[in-house]
Amino acid sequence: MLVKSVDYRGSEGQGHILQRFPEKDWEDNPFPQGIELFCQPNGWQLVPERERPSFFVSVLTDINSERHYCACFTFWEGLDNPLKAEASEVDEDEVPGLVQPAQVFAPKSLVLVSRLDHTEVFRNCLGLIYTVHVDSLSVPLETVIGNLLTCVIPVAGGSQRTITLGAGDRQVIQTPINDSLPVSGSSVAHLFRQLGIVNVLYLFCAALTEHKILFLSSSYQRLTDACRALLAIMFPLKYSFTYVPILPGKLLEVLSTPTPFIIGVNSFFRSETQELLDVIIADLDGGTVTIPECVHISLLPDPLLQQTQTALSMVLDPELEIADHAFPPSSTQPSTLKIQDKEIRAVFLWLFGQLFHGYRWCLHIIRIHPEPVIRFHKAAFLGQRALTEDDFLMKVLDGMAFAGFISERGPPYRPTDLFDDLIANQVERIRQEECSPHKVMNHIKELAEQLFKNENPYPAVAMHKVQQPAESPGHNDPKNLAIFPPLDDVTVQLFIDHAAAKLKTAPPVVKAELNGMVPSGPPLGDIVDRHGHVLANSARRLEVVRNCITYIFDNKMLEAKKLMPAVLRALKGRAARVCLTQELNQHVLQNRAVLDDQQFDYIVRMMNCTLQDCSHMDEHGIAAILLPLVTAFCRKLGAGITQFAYCCVQEHVVWTNMQFWEAMFYSDVQNHIRALYLEADGGEQSTARESGPAAGGQELLGALELASEQSRLWPTLSKEQQSERVQKEESTVFSQAIHYANRMSYLLLPLDTSKNRLLNRSGIGDVESVSNSYVTNSIAGSMAESYDTESGFEDAESSDVANSVVRFINRFVDKVCNESGVTNEHLKALHTMIPDIVQMHIETLDAVHRESKRLPPIQKPKLLRPILLAGEELVMDGMRVHLISDGREEATGALGGPPLLPAEGAIFLTTYRLIFKGTPNDPLVGEQVVTRSFPIASLTKEKRISVSLSMDQFIQEGLQLRSCTFQLLKIAFDEEVASDLAEVFRKHMHKLRYPQHVQGTFAFTVGQSGKTLVEHKTKDKNQSIKTLSKNLVKSAKRTIGRQYVTRKKYSPPTWENRSISEELDQGSLTLSSTIRSSDRQTMSNVVERACCRDYQRLGLGTLSNSLTRSKNEPFRISTVNRMYTVCRSYPGLLIVPQSIPDSTIQRISRCYRQNRFPVVCWRSSRTKAVLLRSAGLHAKGVVGFFKSPNAPSPSQADSTSLEQEKYMQAIISSMPSYCEPSGRNTLGGFTSTHMSTSGRTHTHQGFRYFKKLMKACVPSSATSEPSMTFHRCLEESEWMCLLHRVLQVSVLVVELLDTGSSVMVSLEDGWDVTTQVVSLVQLLSDPYYRTFDGFRLLVEKEWLSFGHRFSHRGAQTLASQSSGFTPVFLQFLDCVHQIHLQFPMEFEFSQYYLKFLAYHYVSNRFRTFLLDSDYERIELGEPFLRSTDKGRMWDYIDRLNKKTPIFFNYMFSPEDEEVLRPYSFISNLKVWDFYTEETLSEGPSYDWELVQRGRQERLAEEVPDKPDTTTPKSQRHIVWPCYDSRSRVVPDSITKLLQDLQSLEAELGLPPEKWKDTWDKIKANQRTESNSLLMSSNLSHQRRSQGVYLPESGVGSSINLAMDRETSTTSTPVAGRPSTSTLYSQFQSTESENRSFEGILYKKGALLKPWKPRWFVLDKTKHQLRYYETRQDKECKGVIELAEVESVIPGTPTMGAPKNIEEKAFFDLKTTKRVYNFCAQDSPNAQLWMDSIQSCLSDA
Repeated sequence: MLVKSVDYRGSEGQGHILQRFPEKDWEDNPFPQGIELFCQPNGWQLVPERERPSFFVSVLTDINSERHYCACFTFWEGLDNPLKAEASEVDEDEVPGLVQPAQVFAPKSLVLVSRLDHTEVFRNCLGLIYTVHVDSLSVPLETVIGNLLTCVIPVAGGSQRTITLGAGDRQVIQTPINDSLPVSGSSVAHLFRQLGIVNVLYLFCAALTEHKILFLSSSYQRLTDACRALLAIMFPLKYSFTYVPILPGKLLEVLSTPTPFIIGVNSFFRSETQELLDVIIADLDGGTVTIPECVHISLLPDPLLQQTQTALSMVLDPELEIADHAFPPSSTQPSTLKIQDKEIRAVFLWLFGQLFHGYRWCLHIIRIHPEPVIRFHKAAFLGQRALTEDDFLMKVLDGMAFAGFISERGPPYRPTDLFDDLIANQVERIRQEECSPHKVMNHIKELAEQLFKNENPYPAVAMHKVQQPAESPGHNDPKNLAIFPPLDDVTVQLFIDHAAAKLKTAPPVVKAELNGMVPSGPPLGDIVDRHGHVLANSARRLEVVRNCITYIFDNKMLEAKKLMPAVLRALKGRAARVCLTQELNQHVLQNRAVLDDQQFDYIVRMMNCTLQDCSHMDEHGIAAILLPLVTAFCRKLGAGITQFAYCCVQEHVVWTNMQFWEAMFYSDVQNHIRALYLEADGGEQSTARESGPAAGGQELLGALELASEQSRLWPTLSKEQQSERVQKEESTVFSQAIHYANRMSYLLLPLDTSKNRLLNRSGIGDVESVSNSYVTNSIAGSMAESYDTESGFEDAESSDVANSVVRFINRFVDKVCNESGVTNEHLKALHTMIPDIVQMHIETLDAVHRESKRLPPIQKPKLLRPILLAGEELVMDGMRVHLISDGREEATGALGGPPLLPAEGAIFLTTYRLIFKGTPNDPLVGEQVVTRSFPIASLTKEKRISVSLSMDQFIQEGLQLRSCTFQLLKIAFDEEVASDLAEVFRKHMHKLRYPQHVQGTFAFTVGQSGKTLVEHKTKDKNQSIKTLSKNLVKSAKRTIGRQYVTRKKYSPPTWENRSISEELDQGSLTLSSTIRSSDRQTMSNVVERACCRDYQRLGLGTLSNSLTRSKNEPFRISTVNRMYTVCRSYPGLLIVPQSIPDSTIQRISRCYRQNRFPVVCWRSSRTKAVLLRSAGLHAKGVVGFFKSPNAPSPSQADSTSLEQEKYMQAIISSMPSYCEPSGRNTLGGFTSTHMSTSGRTHTHQGFRYFKKLMKACVPSSATSEPSMTFHRCLEESEWMCLLHRVLQVSVLVVELLDTGSSVMVSLEDGWDVTTQVVSLVQLLSDPYYRTFDGFRLLVEKEWLSFGHRFSHRGAQTLASQSSGFTPVFLQFLDCVHQIHLQFPMEFEFSQYYLKFLAYHYVSNRFRTFLLDSDYERIELGEPFLRSTDKGRMWDYIDRLNKKTPIFFNYMFSPEDEEVLRPYSFISNLKVWDFYTEETLSEGPSYDWELVQRGRQERLAEEVPDKPDTTTPKSQRHIVWPCYDSRSRVVPDSITKLLQDLQSLEAELGLPPEKWKDTWDKIKANQRTESNSLLMSSNLSHQRRSQGVYLPESGVGSSINLAMDRETSTTSTPVAGRPSTSTLYSQFQSTESENRSFEGILYKKGALLKPWKPRWFVLDKTKHQLRYYETRQDKECKGVIELAEVESVIPGTPTMGAPKNIEEKAFFDLKTTKRVYNFCAQDSPNAQLWMDSIQSCLSDA
């Protein structure tokens, strides 16, 4: 007992111990140091006013983890203020206004230190001492203290003691019945009232999972009570970390400790706790719990959490349940605080009963004498409870508290308490009642009653009679309070000595023997698994497993082979795995463990499949049962050498887990210890190990019972018997350690020790889908800790294998032998033995390895050779691989159909493609061929993976290769493929994927040998062409330079006066001789490009007109960019306003990004509105751009800005107003602000969306999340949103153009989104672009000539590798696909045509889509090779289109409206089947020659040598999803009829007719039928309108379309021109007019007929001039075929011509049959008509 005072020097003093009794430490209880800090946790300070006495209990923990309760009673004593005297010496100015009191008060504490926790008794005793002093009672203080120190209180036992300190007081102390149960008073109830249910549950879970917890309160006693309460609800677990209920302010740095703690701190120090990042803070005064963001608290598993919250709510707030009752009971008050406290504790006791029931069935007893040694089998416990995934329970079982729980409660012979009774006898009741809250409450009340009785065995006894200080009027007067006197220590010591002497003479207390056997409760095996796997346990699957094993042992290998795939699938379920182990065990017991090669192979395969799904923990004990089996099954290799199954099942992570080996070892030791003590004969001493806690339940029960009995008998044995038993047990453990050293070497040493597999592997399974969080348990991880850095760990030498295995086994032996009490001599012997065991086993394995090599190899499927394109060559010959199934379920058989994957075959790397060709592993479909391939240029991602195949024991190195053609190759290299060969394969693949230069791509290297390709240097193949093109560009630069110099000195000449303006022949497209000879060759190639052809077709001008500067054309073709000096990425010929000179263009181009200034790319034939394209303006803006440091002078800048405005005005002025009032002469601009995804972000977003789209359509592995369906992944990719936005903008532009407004599209750099939009606008507005020729022209013009960066966006070369693949062109094709779906009759080409383009624009098979602009193509010399170049895709399509109608759309029949307006909402868009379809039978169908040759080969194989005429052949054919090409097996009716026709021609020996000719004949036939039908309807006009005619019986086609009827069948086409009837015979239009140009003309009738006004329509698409009565008339009166027109010439008035019209308004149209006379309204109009017709003729 201590008394303390204060040292007042300074603002904060320090406590001193004035006196302590006894002065010497008790023998068994040392005096705790630093106790003065805990008496005043906020610091020792003087106060100006006396405070009331205070009392609290601190808890100190000594070095032996013993807790000392320090009851501290503090009061204040007055003393003269020392600072008052000092202040008189100090100058008054220094402390103005500070008045020092004459007297201050210092704290003094009475402290009682005890190992017992009786708070109220301590409060009373210390209060009595203070009362004796204050009230000056007659009792000497020494007597009171002497009596207090000599009280003898028992720890427990349920007794009551009455004590008195000799001051007229009396107290009754009740001891708890069982000291293992905590005493809580009402502290738990108070904690729940302060914080609430949820908060306390958070703290409870945090304490169990070892987090840091800090309590804050302004009351010290509340801090102590809260900490005590938290420990009480953790029972039966005991908190073993730092526990300080009241932490002094001077020790606050303890809060920074890295270890968990439960600490209480006064709220005074709240600010110091704010910086703690990983501490959970519970504020008792505010009722809050603050959990930092970085702390994750694992909560109770779900049903338990809910049940616990419900039970706590019923205890704390019983009124909640009946709050809504109409007739509530009269009183439902909660229990008193003390009872409520016990009810809450009962809830937590019930909770632990739920969590830990059955734990005793997972105990391994490994030593009984001299002390029981118990180990807990965590994996088995979690496995049996189906809680392996539960984070909370996993952490609790791994925690220190649970380790203490096992060591304390594991021994089978000891005293039992309430928790043992709950686990043993009430588990069944808990399980039955858990769903009924009221029954649970009854149980909780029963438990609470027992807890209360334990704490208060005599509740009726009056407890205290203690005197308190009198509250007299002058009681607080400082003068009346004497200083607490120093006590006479001799007197106190006499009391102590007297009591000690009395104790010595007293008779010894005989304690009753309370030990007994601890019951185990119901076994875990009886507990029903809530998450039972119904499918996995199906009896049919178990039957398949049993049958397969029977077939194997009966040598019926064919039946076994058929069942094997089904067995391997069944073994995914736990029940089937257990069934397999039981069946195999039966055969071992029947001495059938020696197998032949094929049996051995099958058994090993099944074992591997079983182990493959075992986790590293082996929670279901599968690996544990297999362990003895893998050392039993074997095969003879000859020469007396036997190979055991363990050689072939080593590649599983469970063997490298130390905890697995420990559990196995302890289990076997337990069996042998049990056998040691059984008195029965040896036959009953079963040594077969158990499969975990549930198997052999009686045996396990026997082991614990036996241990309990032996522990009870131990004291009765003689010393010799005791030492003999200890020695026998130790020897048993030692012998098992030797046995396990052997077993571990079997499973850790690889068959080929040179391969060191175990050290190098990173884990098991597919890296993408299996979490390798347990890599540290692999041998490599576990060895690394004990390895030296110099040990050469990376070398795969056999000595390293031996060393690493020896170290692993040594660690194991050290751990288990130390825990099992093996003697040091035996341990040394083991360490000496282990290297010898390992070395001996290595020698045995070498012999086995040598012999196993001589075995005939397992018959592997023959490698199939792929079919190659002409010029395609193998770079690397086939490497044997396994094609693994990915996330697409169709090929695995999961959605019905055969399991085509996994398949075994070979991977081939060619100069063009990556090809897998092989056969499925499933023997039921083994005769099918599986092909998966993609162009090497389309590879977007390559990733290394590790794959474990169910049919093989090894983990193979693998690759996952993803292509932007929506293919995924997931391959695992066969074990015969050396790892260095796989690396060579990767290097070659990278070289081919990213060549140094575009000339290294397949399109250029086709036909070269593969070897030269790999060693390809960037050497120019076309040296002369390259030099020529470089010289051209250089000379152009010099020319441009000279022009700039000229401009500075002289004013520029006008356009008309330049030498280039010499007039050319109108029909000719060759350049004038005035152009320099060096430029002429370049220009002639430029003119041939697509742009020029389309400009002429659109009537935007011809090159000759541009050179002659015809004034009546608003636009002209400018050659300012002929040498690509103005803009590298634009074509050489551009459409600009007639009024703008080239010099202006060169200046304004600098305002735009990449110099891509606005140019016209299309004009509407009806409204004359134009579509312009450009890049966005520079970021600074026009003015800002010219004010940059290197800008010209302000006057020049202003002039350029002005010129730019003039340019835009010239464009607007060049648009003639539409003849109707609704026409508007405006220019609408689409800048980057109009599109939410524009700017550079559009491209990057496209790349991101595309990656997500690929993962959605071709997932790499099956998703485990049920929410992540295909449609959800598709939605998250946002691909459809992207299409929606592009289509939305395009349709908006089409609407504007159709109403007569011109539009300029100016997005980003003008070569991505701009190209998409303008291309779609033209496709929707102009039906010509929906034909084969038109679409080709559109792509060549807008995408190729206008410089979309195909090489850069497709990452075609090494330089563009980092930019990644961006599918801008694919988005455009997808948009076209969406439009095609909505308007299937408007397109001449089929959906397959679009897929073909989507595949080959990234394949690099053709040169068409290589390079980024016309400039780069000309520089490379590609156009010069155009005439002989077979690498052009369009020529290939033309050739293929002549052979087969694969690209043709039979439904092509344009309707009356030219402009298409598709719906662009996401609900109207469909996923393109290009992304999802697959044909495993032949691979992608876009290399047509390969597909045809493959089909011919298959047909040749199917035709038998001798036709079987006896049985009729079935016409049925099973079409498998993702394997067969449905369009080939089930073609549409027209294709089928054309095929049948070809077959009949072949049979009859007739020369085959082209399909197009056949199709034209059918259409002609339909025209004849249509003609006769129309004639019979008495329609007298010479040319009749076209109509759709569907006859009742056609020619077998599903769709019959009436075609244009031509009455003048005698007309012959002009020589050299294709006939329009053949060009457009497939195309029927009712009233559809493709109006390129229209207006009123007077036409002279035939012989003797007058002039009449008619509405004429010039149709460039159909190449016709049609006329009508009036504009509104829908019925065509006649058609003039432009193909028959020979010339258009000015005419003269004839008889009957309209009056008052000038002579130049007449013109004549001469055809092969007659001359038509026309008269326009005036001469300009006549000139316009003549030019338009002439333009059509030139374009034809």
